[in-house]
Amino acid sequence: MQQTIRETKQALRNQVRAAVARMAPGERVAASIQACALLEARAQWRTAQWVLFFAPLAGELDVWPLLTAALSVGKNVALPRFVAKTKTYDACQILDPTLDLQVGQFGIREPHSRCVPLSSIRLDLILVPGVAFDLHGRRLGRGKGYYDQLLKGLRGTTCGVAFDQQIVSEIPVEPHDVRLDCVLTPTRWIELGR
Repeated sequence: MQQTIRETKQALRNQVRAAVARMAPGERVAASIQACALLEARAQWRTAQWVLFFAPLAGELDVWPLLTAALSVGKNVALPRFVAKTKTYDACQILDPTLDLQVGQFGIREPHSRCVPLSSIRLDLILVPGVAFDLHGRRLGRGKGYYDQLLKGLRGTTCGVAFDQQIVSEIPVEPHDVRLDCVLTPTRWIELGR
């Protein structure tokens, strides 16, 4: 049974990645701009004092411009940093993206080692990447479970960030999978009851 879920997840990853790959680069840029504008209009964004971002990979919806915007209006910003020793992520505050970021173990921008991990701070908004999302708050990640582990240790509103092509009817779940509170796409904000 467990192997069947993993196989189903991998097939879904392949299907969604292919759909996103078919998007023209300009279409991805326009969709990212549209999603950022939609997020900025939400009360969850406007009232958030602490926001956990992620550094988008190629092919992911790009919310990175909002990081600079958040800092410029006095919001506190954090990003995940991979800790190789424990194979986990820590959420660490950054103050200046030009000084506080480095390329991490997986080639992803993350906080420099001098950035202090957050301890018991409640984050107001946690932006979450993923390969696919469904309308029940389920998220399909890359398959290692790192982000689910990070989310279990954080408090705050969790928001999946995706292109519309990444919304699927159903994602199979395993015991370690964490459900999200909402999902942002370029065309909609989806509130999910948990």
